[in-house]
Amino acid sequence: MASPSDPADTLADRFGTLVRQLRESRGWSQEELAEHAELNRGYVGEIERGGAMPSLTTIDKLALAFRLSPSVLIARIESSASF
Repeated sequence: MASPSDPADTLADRFGTLVRQLRESRGWSQEELAEHAELNRGYVGEIERGGAMPSLTTIDKLALAFRLSPSVLIARIESSASF
């Protein structure tokens, strides 16, 4: 299990929070996002909880579902980081 100070854990949490915010801003349920992104609803929930770090393919699917480029999605994660 990752320690609380593990940078990967923090990144997964930030990514999950962003995915949840984008989903909720569109009024979608996790099921609806899963359909738009061609993913399993359980996996979407796991990503949102910071319990999974998605592959580049999954990031691309999520970005397409949100009508964003993957680079914009990643930039939003980076901008939420506190240094």
